[in-house]
Amino acid sequence: MTSAQQPTPFAVRSNVPRGPHPQQERSIKTRAQILEAASEIFASRGYRGASVKDVAERVGMTKGAVYFHFPSKESLAIAVVEEHYARWPAAMEEIRIQGFTPLETVEEMLHRAAQAFRDDPVMQAGARLQSERAFIDAELPLPYVDWTHLLEVPLQDAREAGQLRAGVDPAAAARSLVAAFFGMQHVSDNLHQRADIMERWQELRDLMFFALRA
Repeated sequence: MTSAQQPTPFAVRSNVPRGPHPQQERSIKTRAQILEAASEIFASRGYRGASVKDVAERVGMTKGAVYFHFPSKESLAIAVVEEHYARWPAAMEEIRIQGFTPLETVEEMLHRAAQAFRDDPVMQAGARLQSERAFIDAELPLPYVDWTHLLEVPLQDAREAGQLRAGVDPAAAARSLVAAFFGMQHVSDNLHQRADIMERWQELRDLMFFALRA
């Protein structure tokens, strides 16, 4: 499989009403402010600990104004998860344009993900909402599956370019990288609120890419 055959990952499929799609600049800005506030609250309190009232108070709006953009707490959660996932195909394309080799592309994608887990409330909230998916009455993507597909494509390209160690299977390498990376961030979150995630990522990167690189 080459990069041109890459599947489109991270699609959120749900029948929960979403609210209107904003067209005017002011409405787009308001929606973004609501999403940012919701992300911060979901990240810190979880799905069950958050409410639309909390979000409205955070952005200085009425609940009705929030409901205009997001008809329910479920629709807010879905929008945060969609935003969480939407960043990564675009990031992959940006990395390719910058001229990274296939194996460097994988490393850079995970590096950016580690930074986002540390700094970005949307990334933090999306991860927490996925872990609490049993409490959300909406369909979310299966976690880890799309990340595995996203990394497998450049790993296939890396094998064709002779960058992978002999005998390394790209699909197995993608699964192992995803398991190791997301396990690392989960441990960092639970023990240190991700304050040490870049140090833990560096340790993991040095070990995993030493094992993968030809």
